Amino acid sequence: MAQQVDYRLMGSAVARVHWELNLNRRCQRDPAFYLEQTLTPVLETLLPPPPIDEQRSRELILRLQNISAILEEAKSTLSQPDAPFAKLAIESLNNIRSQLKAFSRDVAPMLSGNTEELGASVEEATRALESYRAWLQQRLPAMAQHTAVGREAYLYFLKNVALYPYSPEQLLAMGRQEWERSVAFEQMERHRNRKIRELKMFASLDDQIKRTGEMEAEIRHFLVEQGILSVPDDFPHYTIRPIPAYVADLGGFAEFDDFTGPLRLDQNCVRWAPPPSDTLGYFAKANARDPRPDILHEGVPGHYMQLWLGWRNEDTIRRHYYDSGANEGLAFYVEEMMLQAGLFEDSPHSREIIYNFVRLRALRVEVDVKLALDEFTIDQAADYLARMVPMDTGTARSEAAMFATTPGQAISYQTGKIQIMKFLADARLHAGNKFDMKAFYDFLWRNGNVPIELQRWEWFSEVRSQ
Repeated sequence: MAQQVDYRLMGSAVARVHWELNLNRRCQRDPAFYLEQTLTPVLETLLPPPPIDEQRSRELILRLQNISAILEEAKSTLSQPDAPFAKLAIESLNNIRSQLKAFSRDVAPMLSGNTEELGASVEEATRALESYRAWLQQRLPAMAQHTAVGREAYLYFLKNVALYPYSPEQLLAMGRQEWERSVAFEQMERHRNRKIRELKMFASLDDQIKRTGEMEAEIRHFLVEQGILSVPDDFPHYTIRPIPAYVADLGGFAEFDDFTGPLRLDQNCVRWAPPPSDTLGYFAKANARDPRPDILHEGVPGHYMQLWLGWRNEDTIRRHYYDSGANEGLAFYVEEMMLQAGLFEDSPHSREIIYNFVRLRALRVEVDVKLALDEFTIDQAADYLARMVPMDTGTARSEAAMFATTPGQAISYQTGKIQIMKFLADARLHAGNKFDMKAFYDFLWRNGNVPIELQRWEWFSEVRSQ
């Protein structure tokens, strides 16, 4: 059975290539795709903590030097650019010269070896990016206003790539039901907690870092003490650190996380965090009051732990396969799972944060589906998220833009979570009082890269054969 699952994984991987090249066609339609191929790799080179050794310094220079050639290729490959996507790319490059100038200044002292090429490489990259922006602006009036991938292509993604057993209409119904539940539960919590003092923001980033470290250790202990999930003794830690200036200079072109990787299994995960402030965006502001929801989703037992375990899977295919539905679904699932397990009994208002996060992920389903089926524009989607979550307009617009260019990603949180809940319920029903929740979760986390439908298939086939 394990081999059959691997065969299906390979089929999904091949289907993803067809989806990306022939159906979604970002390389032909989305100018921002080429910013992800240029500026994102530059920033990702610097996400692991210092020191930046000579090899990494050289890699940074090479990636900067590659920018010009990639953008020249973009001009010939963007055969059908869509105006809304082009506008997003143009906006993201509005201040690129000042950003890269600051970046060059701030990163130079951190580099090892010969850094004389840095200034010339940054200037060449800057001119190429400004030229690309001007090229897009010149052609913008003739571009189509289209963004939707369309129903047929979206159905192909759901069935063949993500392996979801749902139609777009079913997804919308599930998302709406979860939104209603989250609104009701959040309101119940607010009423229950109405006489309890609101959560205070940390006084400083140092305080937030210290408390995050303590909370991460408490969560690991909670998982083991409550018999929820195994935590290997050699599993490193999820940590936060102050954002270095050279990382902040290129904010917006990558997430500020270093999840390590298959060759760095002994290193801690790092999330670069901003100082507490009322001006922060949706997620950062929540973290400045209680880091635990973020620790759960991004760190332990969410993304970092799931990825770390997946990279140690004895099956090569499962170590390298990636599925957003399983990854994001699991990370989202653990937020409410740990609420139900009692982690937030000491902080009633933190439970309100969890249910507001549920509300956002439910709304993401509606936004994703309607963007894909041409029932929402990017502006309409951003306005909808800002009003209905509610959330700041900057985060809402960023989310809408990302979901428009990567259809199928925003549904993965809610859809994966629902699949996990059904999987657990069916496993419990089948095993009765002999159900071992820890064994179930250990299986789920070990195979966290594998689509939930295939995990179900393998789990129940093995149960039946026993």
